[in-house]
Amino acid sequence: MEKKISKIVVVDSSESYNQRLKDYFLESRANLRVVATFTNVVDAIDYISDNEVDVIVCDIIIPNADGFDLISEIKSLGLEHTPKIIVATAMAGENFIQKACNMGVSYYMLKPINFELLEDRITEVLSEPAIAITGGANILPNASTIGVRPKAKMLDEKITNIFITVGIPAHIKGYQFLREAIKMAIDTPDIINSITKKLYPSIAGKFDTSASKVERAIRHAIEVAWNRGKIENINNLFGIRVYGNNEKPTNGEFIALVADKMLIEGA
Repeated sequence: MEKKISKIVVVDSSESYNQRLKDYFLESRANLRVVATFTNVVDAIDYISDNEVDVIVCDIIIPNADGFDLISEIKSLGLEHTPKIIVATAMAGENFIQKACNMGVSYYMLKPINFELLEDRITEVLSEPAIAITGGANILPNASTIGVRPKAKMLDEKITNIFITVGIPAHIKGYQFLREAIKMAIDTPDIINSITKKLYPSIAGKFDTSASKVERAIRHAIEVAWNRGKIENINNLFGIRVYGNNEKPTNGEFIALVADKMLIEGA
């Protein structure tokens, strides 16, 4: 029996992003296919009205209208086959996230987007029960039943995207320790001033190891990123030239830099 191809529509103002996403699914998964991409809401609605679509991946900032207009319009179409919606955007404000959740999106993801992670999320939402339609309007379940990510999970995904960008591999111990350190610095910014006395011992207790091993593993993770030569990615990530090839931040500097960036963006 031939496997069903799930049809994805991407609505984003960046043509290059749309093309990269289309190419990724063409190469990655035979049963997931980007069938159309649009850089504005009007053309997207015209297509979705006339074609069966399984998943829509959209930004919030789109020419002619915005992602919320797109979501609202899709809900009002009274489609027999209602597509699942994943928001992929740089808009990290809590009000944007809450509004999207209230409108019934399946996931809200923050850019930069890891395409493999997006693929996982699409697979997840496609496995969810279809949303019922009555009188042309969606009867939306509450956010928890449609898989909208809790804030903690969204934070994990954003840290993961940063680690991928700067070149920290997931298989080394320092990856998990560094992730935990950044989350602690976001929750309690003052802990960065007690990195040896509080931060390392707290992580060590959680992972059943020693504070000195935590320190060394985090140091190794940062060194791996620098040795991979992704310094330009790091500088682009923070929007300023923070480091040169021969400059490496201390553990505390790197943790504080990432935590501050995320706090500014509404983590």
